[in-house]
Amino acid sequence: MSIAVGLWSVIVSPGQELEIVPQSDLRITNVALDETLQDPNGRSTVTLSYLPMSAFAMNSDDEDEEEPEAKDPSEEIKTAVLCSLNAGKTESTIVDIVLEEQTEYILQVTGKNAVHLLGNYIDQQPINMPPYGDSDDEESDDEDAYDLREVSSDAIMDVEDELDSDADRFEEIIEKESKKTSKRARPSEEAETETVTKLSKKAAKKQKAADGTAVAVPAEKAEKADKKEKKEKPAERTLPGGLKIKDAALGDGPQAKKGNTVSMRYIGKLDNGKVFDSNTKGKPFTFKLGAGEVIKGWDEGIVGMKPGSERVLVVPAAMAYGKKRMGDIPANSTLTFEVKLLEIKK
Repeated sequence: MSIAVGLWSVIVSPGQELEIVPQSDLRITNVALDETLQDPNGRSTVTLSYLPMSAFAMNSDDEDEEEPEAKDPSEEIKTAVLCSLNAGKTESTIVDIVLEEQTEYILQVTGKNAVHLLGNYIDQQPINMPPYGDSDDEESDDEDAYDLREVSSDAIMDVEDELDSDADRFEEIIEKESKKTSKRARPSEEAETETVTKLSKKAAKKQKAADGTAVAVPAEKAEKADKKEKKEKPAERTLPGGLKIKDAALGDGPQAKKGNTVSMRYIGKLDNGKVFDSNTKGKPFTFKLGAGEVIKGWDEGIVGMKPGSERVLVVPAAMAYGKKRMGDIPANSTLTFEVKLLEIKK
């Protein structure tokens, strides 16, 4: 998908070699003869000279190389006919060609009549790809209000109460998680013995004396409880390709897999912490997992999430937008996404 961001036009005179270097990707859409014809019966042919991709040798050993190493272009320049116009017959035509930004092109016209070219600068974006998906949250400047890493499954209701007047962090709150937060520890449970403090809190809560105070539990049970707790809260992990995943909250239900359609909330940040895009309320961002509708970091990083779960994805440039600048996102940017899975559709 591409979005027009500015109009562009130029006049090419007969015999002129007009060099252009677009400041942004440029789509040429229309070519027409000048309104004043020097040759009322003549034909004008517009040619475009360019350097093809084969003229560049990419250095595969250095991933940080931002610019391709150019070969000798003297024998690589190609010239193609863009269109031919006949005065009195075909004086204008529609074309559709995109010239890449910061790339040199040469336009020429043969014949006696000048030619006008019209088009527009474009911002090319992958279809339905965050950032710039279905985000309708225009109040994303307060990024701290939506920090997923400060939200856990045991504190969602507290966050909801505190932010009720300023809109919820996420509108959809999993009912099961909400019920968890209503259970508060009694004062007697907090007064654990010296022996119990060395054991898992979860294991200690399972055995209480008659007066409600916690008692020591066998080390074997405590060890099992600790293992279970660690299993429920996976540590940060790194996938092949450099994608880092950290679970902030665990959901409930089936896991998302490739081929599922998923509904998401998200906040996207640059390395400096600036929020470049978000979807935290209104219509969720929906896409088909594994179908290439989003960046590779999302296609791989959302797999395994359950409804209600939250993750932090640190996506390297190679799994995001690479060396291409996308709006407010500089080239070669590592992106951090705080994501929440709302629903899975098969």
